[in-house]
Amino acid sequence: MRLDPFLILMIAAVVLATLLPATGGFGDLVDTLGTLGVAMLFFLHGAALSPRTIMAGLKQWQLHAFILGTTFILFPIIVQPLRLVPASIMPPDLVLGFLYLGVLPSAVSSSIAFTAMARGNVPAAVCNSAGSNVFGLLLTPLLVSLLIDSGAGAAMDLGHTLRDPCLQLLLPFGLGQLAHRWLGGFLTRRKDWLSNYDQSVIVLIIYSAFSQSVEAGLWDVLPVSGLAIAAGLCTLILLIVILFTTRGARMLGLSREDEIAAVFCGSKKSLATGLPLAQVLFAGATGFGMIVLPIMLYNQIQIMLGAVLARRYAQTGPQVAQSPARA
Repeated sequence: MRLDPFLILMIAAVVLATLLPATGGFGDLVDTLGTLGVAMLFFLHGAALSPRTIMAGLKQWQLHAFILGTTFILFPIIVQPLRLVPASIMPPDLVLGFLYLGVLPSAVSSSIAFTAMARGNVPAAVCNSAGSNVFGLLLTPLLVSLLIDSGAGAAMDLGHTLRDPCLQLLLPFGLGQLAHRWLGGFLTRRKDWLSNYDQSVIVLIIYSAFSQSVEAGLWDVLPVSGLAIAAGLCTLILLIVILFTTRGARMLGLSREDEIAAVFCGSKKSLATGLPLAQVLFAGATGFGMIVLPIMLYNQIQIMLGAVLARRYAQTGPQVAQSPARA
């Protein structure tokens, strides 16, 4: 069997981040390149999509309700049984980390990049992932207060938290929409080039995200056995949600493109939102490193498995992922 070059690049990015993580000035450079790369990704997809297609994405309330329900209802339910695990098997702070993982909003850049790579409904992915993070700024602290005893009462600067997604994601996408009349035809003819750019940005995201996790002490928080248990749980949760979104989308009669958006937006959790919020919600917690461990692990696993799944969707075509006809 021929190895997928994209899979090799992803594995290489993880190994490189483990052996040579981006730190200091180099880390700042990689982070800046990643930010610019994601902004350009949103600009190009904004330029490639017609405004009429975007408006159609906004009107798909059934798809958006399904994805948001998966993110903020199904996920918290899935992780609740971990409360029953004895402390001798799983430390309480690690359980707390999984409970916190369950109430986080969806990731933005990777959700949209994977949806685009898999040839799914990109407008719906843009609307839903951005909306998930906006709602998540309010819903996540509320769910933490209802489901988790964080012991934190610090106030969040919502304006500051909203600024980065708007400037880095929505603004470039809007500028791309304005440039559609000039660039739309060119990008439509160069879909392979745009797909290669999507993959390049994802590899850069993997290296940057894994570098931050390694620098945060990913390999020092738990022994290898505990790390394997946590990674196994993250993988199991991700597979359950992917199966649920796939089956659920088909039962609802959603199109293949909508199914792809549901799978990738519904199964993602945001590290970019999760870590800053955790610093506020769990300020002063002695086990902070273990609390954020599930977020860091899940982030790496969702990118790796998500990229492989997106590649499979793109290669198999509609004949494999065909959904039932609409009623």
